[in-house]
Amino acid sequence: MTQEYHDITLTVNGTERELSVRPQTLLVHALREDLGYTGPKVGCESSLCGACTVHVDGDPVKSCTLLAVRTDGAEITTVEGLADDGELHPLQQSFQEEHGLQCGYCTPGMLMTASALLEAEPDPSREEIRASLEGNLCRCTGYQNIVNAVESAAEKLSAQEASE
Repeated sequence: MTQEYHDITLTVNGTERELSVRPQTLLVHALREDLGYTGPKVGCESSLCGACTVHVDGDPVKSCTLLAVRTDGAEITTVEGLADDGELHPLQQSFQEEHGLQCGYCTPGMLMTASALLEAEPDPSREEIRASLEGNLCRCTGYQNIVNAVESAAEKLSAQEASE
C-alpha cells in the first residue's frame, strides 16, 4: 500500500517553502523534520505544554495538534523568525537578561506566546502576562523571571516605538 502525500506551500519566517506531507503529519513534525526548524519542540503532543507554539497567520497555535495540510498557504512564524537579521528580538533579549529560562525546552513556546500577547496588548499587567502564558508549562522556573522578562520586553518595545 502506498502512502498518499499532499503538496503544500508554507511561508515560514518570510521564506516560501514547498513540501509533500502525509495527511496525518502534524505541523510541528513538518517544521522540524521536513524543513529543519528546530525551535518548536515536541513535548506532550496533546496541546498541554505549549513547547510547540508557533504563529499561524499571526495567531499563536500549538503545532502538535494541527495537521500540516491544514496550513497550506499559511504564513508561519517560528521562534527562529523573531530575531531580525541576527539581532535578538527585545523579548529574546529580556528572557536572557531576566533569566527567564533554565533548560530552555519551553522557551520557544513561551517566546511565541508572549510575542503574540505583546502584539495584541503592548502594556500588559502582570496578571495578563500570567493568564496569557497559562497554556505554556515550564518545569524548571517558578515563572517569576518569565513574567519579569515579558514585562521588561514590553518596556523595551514601547521605548523602541517611541523613538521611531
